[in-house]
Amino acid sequence: MLVRHVNIVGKQDLKDILIREDKIQAVYATANGADEKDKLSLSFTHAMAFPGLINSHDHLDFNLFPPLGNKIYRNYTEWGKDIHTANKEAIDRILRIPQDLRTQWGIYKNLINGITTVINHGKYLPVKDDLITVFQNSKSLHSPAFERNWKWKINFPFGKKHPVVIHVGEGTDKNAGREIDRLIRWNLFKRKIVAIHGVAMTKKQASAFRALIWCPASNYFLLNKTAPVHTLTSQVAVMLGTDSTLTASWNFWEHLRLARSEKTLSDESILNMIGNIPAKTWGLEHCGSLSEGGQADLVIASCKKEMKAMDQFYALNPEDLLLVLHKGNIRLFDAVLLEQLVAGDFPVAGFSRISVNGRVKYVEGDLPGLMQNIRKYYPEVQFPVSAS
Repeated sequence: MLVRHVNIVGKQDLKDILIREDKIQAVYATANGADEKDKLSLSFTHAMAFPGLINSHDHLDFNLFPPLGNKIYRNYTEWGKDIHTANKEAIDRILRIPQDLRTQWGIYKNLINGITTVINHGKYLPVKDDLITVFQNSKSLHSPAFERNWKWKINFPFGKKHPVVIHVGEGTDKNAGREIDRLIRWNLFKRKIVAIHGVAMTKKQASAFRALIWCPASNYFLLNKTAPVHTLTSQVAVMLGTDSTLTASWNFWEHLRLARSEKTLSDESILNMIGNIPAKTWGLEHCGSLSEGGQADLVIASCKKEMKAMDQFYALNPEDLLLVLHKGNIRLFDAVLLEQLVAGDFPVAGFSRISVNGRVKYVEGDLPGLMQNIRKYYPEVQFPVSAS
């Protein structure tokens, strides 16, 4: 496959990208007039390219929930107790939907946002499809408050090659900070721990962790405060996560804009939180960048010409995505590419047509059928996309 005439985010001049199987074979300046030929060649106008995004925290089977919260909370335990009392009926309705259907929707939620790798937190989910990479090679613990025997589990002698991933310090009260200290103190064998949220984390505490997953949208929804990441990045690798729609928007680009609005991190730093840093932390070889020999996880999106380059990137929404490649395979494309794909004998029959905020997209698999099956269990469900 040959992708022509795109602006790579963070670089100047138009580029062409040559893809062979699941790898990027070459990236070269369009102006050089490279003579590579390919049966499937896609040309773009006013489009940007960037690596498939890496979402470092999601609960894939929780993405059919509406946001549930009735006030600003002091910590996650207060929130959990409140919603399981006040919102029990709503929770029960969603949980009646079979887990495999909820999981499949969670995968599509990520794909439609341009996310090609998601780190699922929680019990192992038997994922049937490979629309995107679902990373589950870690020891998922919920939290010190809700994980039984967590002290024993973080010190379990087997499985040391996998990092422990746990919610911790998700609060604004003194107990949230003490919880982080307690976790550090009980990590007797200095396991590699990836903390999630860490709203109460200090610089001193941060140095005890392998990485921190920052979820600003979820934090502000529950606590009206987020982790002080600008003070922590000198001590710990920071990655960005969405959490599920239980506490945050389905639209990943809103999360990115919120992170940027903090105005304490550079645009490049935030990009690294969804690219190079998680690729290294999770051991995802050849992901997170558009380089020769790298994995062909690639997103093309339409540019808003009147904006500067980085402003264009952070202004994106799911409807602006024109093409999503995962391991060199097209997983989503905009209707504007249909003619070029048909001319290149691409098998569009395996894709379903949907509408995202008025823009027609084609996604691999039967997404409308999945949505119909979910409605059998929960007729009132509200999807952010529709069958077109």
